[in-house]
Amino acid sequence: MGKSNGKLTSRYSPLISFLLLPNKLLYVLYQWTIAWARTKYAKASLFLVAFAESSFFPIPPDVLLIAMSVASRKKWWLFASIATAGSLSGAILGYYIGFALYESIGRPIISFYHLQEYFDYVGRQYQDNALLAIFTAAFTPIPFKVFTLAAGVFKISLLDLLVASLFGRAGRFFIVAFAIKLFGKQIKNVIEKYFNIVSIVFVLLLIGGFIILRYL
Repeated sequence: MGKSNGKLTSRYSPLISFLLLPNKLLYVLYQWTIAWARTKYAKASLFLVAFAESSFFPIPPDVLLIAMSVASRKKWWLFASIATAGSLSGAILGYYIGFALYESIGRPIISFYHLQEYFDYVGRQYQDNALLAIFTAAFTPIPFKVFTLAAGVFKISLLDLLVASLFGRAGRFFIVAFAIKLFGKQIKNVIEKYFNIVSIVFVLLLIGGFIILRYL
């Protein structure tokens, strides 16, 4: 059991290192992202964060989506739609980077986040069931940028990427926004108060997503 845990920790250490060690940096990025919810540029910011997260930005759009849904719960569906549109647009950019600019832009992104091992693994998954692999990544905390870049590199159909991303991203964002409509600012307060614990839970979900993907 100890050896098994050691192998698991070793295998996912790049993700754990990125998500846990620079906790202060992540919190600063979190605060910077959430601050846009209080401006007149909130909707545009949500689109841009969702767009960027699909190819290079580390903070998921859920952060801003939650803040905006707390501020205006009746518009939860609009915010979820904006996040979905931004994410799909970003997926196209990620695909293009992987397809045409991988050596100059894509590889440095993968290297910066220490995701090369997972990038190679995703390539193997694409050979089995690309649609299911993309849907899993779109719906779970697995870094979506790995899948969009890999889709371009491994020449996956752009239509397959967009269809799977639509169902996965829309499903995730609409569930998050609707949960905020039901439970209000309690969820945001929990994230603020227990940010370190939330980060750990996020890592566990991330690893769980890769494990699920491996056995699908």
